[in-house]
Amino acid sequence: MKTILRNGTMLLPGRKVAAGDVVIGEDGRIESVGASREEPDGAAAVDCSGKLVMPGFVNCHGHTAMTLVRGLGGGLPLKRWLEEAIFPVEAKMTPADVYAGARWGILEMFAGGTTTVADMYDFPGDGTGRALLEAGMRGRVSRVGLSFVEGRLDDCVTFTRDWNSGHAPSLVEADICIHSEYLTDEKFCRALADANRWLKRPLHVHVSETKREHEECIGRHGKTPIAYLADTGILDFGGYAAHCVHCTDDDFRIMAEHGVSLVHNPTSNMKLGSGFARIRRAMELGVNVALGTDGCASNDNLDMFEEMHLASLIHKGLASDPTVLQPWDVVEMATLNGAKALGMESETGSIEVGKSADLAIVDLSAPHLVPCLDVANLAVHSMQASDVVATYVAGRCVYEKSKPVSDDVRNGFLAAVARLGLIRS
Repeated sequence: MKTILRNGTMLLPGRKVAAGDVVIGEDGRIESVGASREEPDGAAAVDCSGKLVMPGFVNCHGHTAMTLVRGLGGGLPLKRWLEEAIFPVEAKMTPADVYAGARWGILEMFAGGTTTVADMYDFPGDGTGRALLEAGMRGRVSRVGLSFVEGRLDDCVTFTRDWNSGHAPSLVEADICIHSEYLTDEKFCRALADANRWLKRPLHVHVSETKREHEECIGRHGKTPIAYLADTGILDFGGYAAHCVHCTDDDFRIMAEHGVSLVHNPTSNMKLGSGFARIRRAMELGVNVALGTDGCASNDNLDMFEEMHLASLIHKGLASDPTVLQPWDVVEMATLNGAKALGMESETGSIEVGKSADLAIVDLSAPHLVPCLDVANLAVHSMQASDVVATYVAGRCVYEKSKPVSDDVRNGFLAAVARLGLIRS
């Protein structure tokens, strides 16, 4: 059945705002945008008067199941946070735990208008991948490369190959991944790069998140993390690198040359005291910049409106210049740039005929959204996740604010948290 989103205010390509309809075909793709002559007979008509219809957010770096450890280890620097708070709990997680945590995180993202996520975590198949498929969320999953885990290289290659051959075509695909330079060795990276000559997938990786990480890599290899990764060949098919807080101009040039996007995580980087990624300079040097939330233990939410807001404020403040990062720049970082980072720009990230109907509908009637004088500015500086009233992925309504949370999802999540010893059941 077709769906017609009637009389909404739309954020459109070319940085345009227009009023009209979005017609979604039976195949889940956008058939028309603007004034529609379609009649509601034989179609589901949704009144979007007083509402904004915008592209769904593309969250380019997350650890969705970390909803299980939301807020754990707050106040610790990255190394201690990982080793003292996070790794001990993650060591106890099962695929069922990760699945439950991912389902809860997906619900949170849907409720905030996110339609796509790039996820890096353990149990990407039976855990997060299964959760994404069942919920109907678009995504990228990956087996995390760690050279100190026996057999992990084969696991990474086998998972990527088998997932993509077994689920294609699918909303969810698998990419290659290493956690970081500091949790892998050169032999591992070169071997994964060799295998990727036939897998041909982009790399998901943490890069130069802290000054210590960046400098220790130079000490080990005589190169920055980005230069080292490029030398191993693991960037030959592009990728998306989270954080990049301490990257140099030469790093940005390498990223642009290899088609590696920078995923900016402003909340996480500030909470962990890592610093501020120089995204303006990266953009000047040709790097595509997208946004991500990171995981719930270092954020501690999955709200892409908040990431837009903070990204805008941080860089204006750092530059002492309010003209830095115009609202549309930030909106595109959270939508179309994110789609580009994941190689999905022909499929999602904007409201265009032929693209998948991955959409968020925002109620513009709340006091903090009135008057609506500049929609893009409002999206970046005023809107909140709670303003989203519906979310669509591939033309299917996956979230409606008026509907209660499934008891199965809630109870499964709380049971997993209790099993991990974090709260009493």
